Amino acid sequence: MEGLVAVGYLIGAYLIGSLPFAYLVALLSSGTDLRRVGSGTVSGTGVGRFSGFWPMAVAGIMDIAKGAAAVMLMADDHPLLAALGGGAAAAGHNWSIFLRGEGGRAISPSLGSTLVLAWPGTVVLSLGMGVGRLFRQTGLGSFVSQAVLPGVLAATHGAVGAVLGGALVVPMWLKRLLGNGRPQRERPRVYLSRLLFDNDGGSAPPESPAD
Repeated sequence: MEGLVAVGYLIGAYLIGSLPFAYLVALLSSGTDLRRVGSGTVSGTGVGRFSGFWPMAVAGIMDIAKGAAAVMLMADDHPLLAALGGGAAAAGHNWSIFLRGEGGRAISPSLGSTLVLAWPGTVVLSLGMGVGRLFRQTGLGSFVSQAVLPGVLAATHGAVGAVLGGALVVPMWLKRLLGNGRPQRERPRVYLSRLLFDNDGGSAPPESPAD
């Protein structure tokens, strides 16, 4: 029975993460389908670019909230399971069942998950985005923050932090590698560029890395 509860919870966390708030906010505020413009990433950055600041803020808050809600369901009684739930919510955000497998980059729901279970993760991810934007290398800044996330959370929150960090990084990096479609040239350096910079062309800033 406990196993069924755990599986049900993880499915529920995935569905919570799949709620496409950025897509809905952009569609309602400006009629924009984020899947069909720019990089095709369904993210707060895309909302800001095509719909403006306030819609972006609303979408960002809602995406952070869904990451927090997904882990809060089990945070007190089963924190390790809640950590896995954070990863499930991140996967839902990246490959939303409501958008036929399209989605974002999972940073916003990860901010919510870490805020509940291991707050230093929120600081690490935020610093990665902030420093990256300062140097116009948001993709690289986010990569570095994600790379150190499991270690930082393991040091501050033990096993729960390590599991949470790993569960969040796996879908974030997998999404970067897969992108929004196959690259024009199947070369190792293209996938390396996707992982490090979140684009297919080297060190140029990605269009929509934020979430």
